[in-house]
Amino acid sequence: MTIPLVDQSPGVLDEEWTENTTILGRSRPAAAPRRSAGNLATLALPHRVDEDPLMLRVKPFAALRPHPSLASKVASPPYDVVDTDEARAIADGNPLSFLHVVRPEIDLPDGTDIHADEVYAKAAENFRRLIDDDILVREPEPRIYLYRQVRRHQAQIGIVACCHIDDYVNNIIRKHEKTRRDKEDDRTRHVLAINANAGPVFLTYRDRPDLTQLVETDVNARPLFHFVAPDGVTHTAWIAPDAAPYVEAFRTIDAAYVADGHHRSASAARAGAARRAQDPNPTPDAEYNWFLATLFPASQLTILPYNRLVADLNGLTPAGALAALGTVGRLSPTSDPVPGRAGVFCLYVDGGWHRLELDESTIDAADPIGSLDVSLLHDRVLGPLFGIGDPRTDDRINFVGGIRGTDELKRRVDAGKAALAVSMHPTSIEQLLSVSDAGAIMPPKSTWFEPKLRSGLFVHTLD
Repeated sequence: MTIPLVDQSPGVLDEEWTENTTILGRSRPAAAPRRSAGNLATLALPHRVDEDPLMLRVKPFAALRPHPSLASKVASPPYDVVDTDEARAIADGNPLSFLHVVRPEIDLPDGTDIHADEVYAKAAENFRRLIDDDILVREPEPRIYLYRQVRRHQAQIGIVACCHIDDYVNNIIRKHEKTRRDKEDDRTRHVLAINANAGPVFLTYRDRPDLTQLVETDVNARPLFHFVAPDGVTHTAWIAPDAAPYVEAFRTIDAAYVADGHHRSASAARAGAARRAQDPNPTPDAEYNWFLATLFPASQLTILPYNRLVADLNGLTPAGALAALGTVGRLSPTSDPVPGRAGVFCLYVDGGWHRLELDESTIDAADPIGSLDVSLLHDRVLGPLFGIGDPRTDDRINFVGGIRGTDELKRRVDAGKAALAVSMHPTSIEQLLSVSDAGAIMPPKSTWFEPKLRSGLFVHTLD
C-alpha cells in the first residue's frame, strides 16, 4: 500500500514505483540521456547561476554527532543489515546505541508491526532523547568530515558531506539497483518522523588525485574520534579544516555512484520532495534538499561476493544435478570453495564442493549486465536447471553475504536448510560503474560492500 506523505495532487509522490529510475513519483527511462532538460524531474529546482547543472554538488553541514568519548557507544550497524532480534541483542544494556533510533521497534513490545505509527513515533522520541541528554551535540558551524574505516588490511577513507536530491533525480548520482516501494516508504517515513537523515548513503566516485591529496593532508591532524567496533573494524574521523577545496573539487566531477544505500538515497529524495512541496517558497539551498552521504574513491572499495542458497534441486537427484551442471561448463571436484576468477562458480551439493568453469568464449564482455557472474549463474544454471524464477520474489533462493564465508554455505546445506550452495566471484567496482553509466540495473544481490558505514556518528537534520 502506498503511504501518503504530503497533501498534494496525485502523481507527485503517491504513484506506484516501477524501478529505481522512478523518483519522486515521476517515471523516466532508465537509460535516459542525462543532458536532456526534458528528462529532469518536475520537482527539480534550478541550480544557482554560479553552478554547472551537470556537475556534482556537495556541501558542508552542521552535524549532530556524539561526543568523541561516546562515539563507540552510539555508533551502530546500518538498520538494514540487522533484523529486530539482532538489533535488540546488540543494543541490550546500551541506551546510547543508535539502534534505538534506526530500529526503534526494539523498545516496543515483541510482535509490534515494524511499520506501525508507534514505531516512527518511538524513533522520534529516542532521537530527541539523545539530543536532550547531550549525547548528540550540534557542530557549531557547517563542516566536511573525513571518515576512515580499517578492516584487516583494507583501509578506505570517505568524505562525509551532503549531496543534493536534484543531483540524485537528474542521475548525476547514478544507481545500479531497483528499490522496493515498501522499503522506500519505511525509510521515507523514518526521515520525516525524526526530521533527519540517520544514516549516510555510501557513494563512490572515480579516483581524483586532487581529492586524494586533500584527504591525505587533512588526516594528519588529530582525529575527532577513534575506536574499534565489536566486529574488529577501526573507525576514525577528522574534521576537514577547510570545506571549500572539497566543494570545488566535486564541482568538477560529473558523476557519483550509489555503492550501497539505494533505499536510503531514494527515501532521502522522497522526504526532501515532501518537505519542498510543503514550503511556499522553496529554494535549492534549503536544508531539506540535501542528504547525508559518505563519498569514497572507487579504488579503495572492497566488494565481497553475494553467495546463493537453493532450497531444493528441482526434482533432480544429487547425481542428476551434477550431470546437468556438467552440460553448462567444465565441472570438477574441488577442495577450494572460492572461485579464482569471473566465470567460475563453486557449488556445494551432497557433501562435496564442485568447480564449474564456463567457456569464456560464450560470454559477451561487451554486455554490462549479461556478462556479470550473477547474470550468468541465473541465466545458465539457476533458471534452466533448478527452476528459479525472479530472484526478488522466488522463495526457493536465499542470499548470503560474503562476509559470512563459505563455511556458512556448507553449514546450511549440511543442516538441511538448502540443497545447493553457490560460492560466487565478486562483482568488480568497474563493472558496477559501467552498469551505472549505461543506465542499466544489476540483478538483485549483486554486491556486498565491507566494511559497512556506521550509523549515528554523523546525522544531518533537514532544518
